[in-house]
Amino acid sequence: MYTDKLINGFLIGLKNIVDRWGMTHDAQIALLTVSENATFMATDNNKKIIIRVHANGYHSYDEVQSELSWIMALKEGEVLNTPAPIKTTSGEIITTVNVGEAEHFVVAFDFVAGQEPEVNTDLATWFAELGSITAKLHQHSKTWDRPSGFTRKYWSVDNSIGANGYWGDWRKAAHLDAGGAEVISRAIEIIEERLERYGKDSSRFGLVHADLRLANLLINQNSMNIIDFDDCGFAWFSYDFAAAISFHELDPGVNELKLSWVKGYRSVTDFSQADEDEIDTFIMLRRIMLTAWLASHSHTTENKKLGAAYTDGTVSLAKTFVSANTLV
Repeated sequence: MYTDKLINGFLIGLKNIVDRWGMTHDAQIALLTVSENATFMATDNNKKIIIRVHANGYHSYDEVQSELSWIMALKEGEVLNTPAPIKTTSGEIITTVNVGEAEHFVVAFDFVAGQEPEVNTDLATWFAELGSITAKLHQHSKTWDRPSGFTRKYWSVDNSIGANGYWGDWRKAAHLDAGGAEVISRAIEIIEERLERYGKDSSRFGLVHADLRLANLLINQNSMNIIDFDDCGFAWFSYDFAAAISFHELDPGVNELKLSWVKGYRSVTDFSQADEDEIDTFIMLRRIMLTAWLASHSHTTENKKLGAAYTDGTVSLAKTFVSANTLV
């Protein structure tokens, strides 16, 4: 839980260590977002950097190092536009900050200008671009020789929406009654059955970004930057589309976005009809994951903005998903 006291502790701690990235202690440090981690911007004269303070207990040191290794490989291969991690003056890519008795991993990134794309703009055009970028990302994932010790989370169905899932238990969602829980449980049975048939062949399952939601896309004129690889891990490749429409699953334009994304993806590499047919399964999976995440992250802006209404929407989507599918 991110309390005001903890955020203030981060601000004080970062002020004391900002010189590790070549900035002065006069640098201004401001909170940008609080989600799984807390993200800040440090400004020193005309220099800006982004600093991410990790929540304790979510990622190990090796997991953070592995994330940064992939980012640096993507940068070196010019696969996509993404901010580079910044080494400290002593050459470290991961440092720490202490708040009370707790030690938190800290990583700094280059500042990249841009704005999150707005839902009421021509999103379909940007989703075609996102589809082609995602295809290039997946191509790299399939061929990259990962370094020894590389470790990231494995986003199986159970790890995603099981009772002990990484993001919490959807059954604890606000405003969820017994009838709604029964519908979601039925949807999960169908998800498990469909994905068991679909399988985890290397052409379908591998290292993905796993959180390409609008907040992690920065548009600067005609360029799209991808940020926040904090949830990158092993999952189905088609899941990356479902993540892209996070919190907008019920919008009437989702089908158009899906068609644009698939078209963009296919402009780079193969995306089979079976892959396309499973996208709705991943949308349902992601929606349940986010319902669990909101239930366990009451401190976030998303929770305060969406609240119980999101749970109601999940039940509604689950009813539609169940009615469109039959277990065999």
